[in-house]
Amino acid sequence: MAEIHEHNSLILCRSCDLMVKKRALPSQVRALCPRCHTALYDTPYCSINGMLAICITALILFFPANFLPVLEIHFFGSIRTTTVMEAALAVGELGYWIVAVAVAVSAVIAPLLLISSILIQVMIVKYGLHISWLRKSYITLLKQHSLLAQLSMLEIYVLSFLVSAFQLSDFADVYMGIGTTCFTLLFVMAIFLQREYNLEHMWSKLDD
Repeated sequence: MAEIHEHNSLILCRSCDLMVKKRALPSQVRALCPRCHTALYDTPYCSINGMLAICITALILFFPANFLPVLEIHFFGSIRTTTVMEAALAVGELGYWIVAVAVAVSAVIAPLLLISSILIQVMIVKYGLHISWLRKSYITLLKQHSLLAQLSMLEIYVLSFLVSAFQLSDFADVYMGIGTTCFTLLFVMAIFLQREYNLEHMWSKLDD
C-alpha cells in the first residue's frame, strides 16, 4: 500500500518511490503517479454524512439482531427459539468457553465497537477535530481500527444460520426469526460501511 506522510500530506508511490503531494479529489476520481501511472489513492464513494447515516442504521439494527430470536425450531410440538447471545452462552455451558468467547467477540462485541468507533470518528471530523482532546481520541481510534475490523466477523455467523437451518430442516420445521432479518441487514450495513471507510482518507482529515 502507498504510505502517507501524516504531516505534510505527501504520498509515496509504491512502484517507483516518487514522492507526490496529496490533494483533494472530486468524488469517484483516482490519483495516479505522474511518473509510472500507478494508482495512488482515491476518494471514498460515500461522504462523511453518508457514513454517519450507515453507522446510525447499523446501530439501530444491532440490538434487535443480537437480542431477538434468529431461529425458531418446531420439533414434535415443542417450539424453541435462540438468539445470538443465547447461542454463545449455550456453547459456553457445554464447556467450550473459548468458542463461546470467540462467538461473542466476533459476532457481538467487535462489530459494536467497530461501528461505534467509526461513528465517533465521523462525529469528531464533523464537529470536534479542532478540539485537542477529541483530536487525540480520533488518532487513537484510527490506530485501533484495523484490529477491530479483523475481529469483526459477522459473515461467519450469517453462514452458520443458513447451515443450521439446512441441517435441521430434515427432522424439524425451522423458521427464521425477526432477529435473522435484522442480523442479515446489519451484515449488509457492515459491508457497506467497511467498503466506504478509507483509513488513509480519515488520517488525511488531520491535515484539512
